[in-house]
Amino acid sequence: MITKKQVLEAQNNWGNGVVKIGALKDNRAECEKFADEFLDTAYAFEAESVSFKPTKCEIEQFRPTKPEALSYFIAGDNRACKEDKGFAIQPWTKVRFENSNLILEENRAIAMGNYFFTDLGGNEAKVEYTFGYKLINGELKIDVHHSSFPYNPNA
Repeated sequence: MITKKQVLEAQNNWGNGVVKIGALKDNRAECEKFADEFLDTAYAFEAESVSFKPTKCEIEQFRPTKPEALSYFIAGDNRACKEDKGFAIQPWTKVRFENSNLILEENRAIAMGNYFFTDLGGNEAKVEYTFGYKLINGELKIDVHHSSFPYNPNA
């Protein structure tokens, strides 16, 4: 049975990974290497396609492949999706999760709630998320990632 502790650890590792990608943005080779390893560690791309719907996408909303996810996180000249600006190289100084609900099963977990991204000025961006985790070789890997900005009735 997947535990709450395992999910919280996976979330903490994901947030720390996003922060580290941004911290490496001025050393492009190191940033690309770490981001590539981050995707291998956090996501289930090696086992299957991932249902990945990141926050800041309009034209290519869904990113089922690792190159498309990498494009979203770090952009760059070789990005797979031209609209990407490199979400993780913002940079962010902190990511924190507030889970609304966790569904824990034998080999799968689902987490839903808000996560907050703190920028260099100390401002927080609130984003709604749903992550699906699958247990692969004893490690939780994300195979469903959906995030979006909260509803804005004035938009």
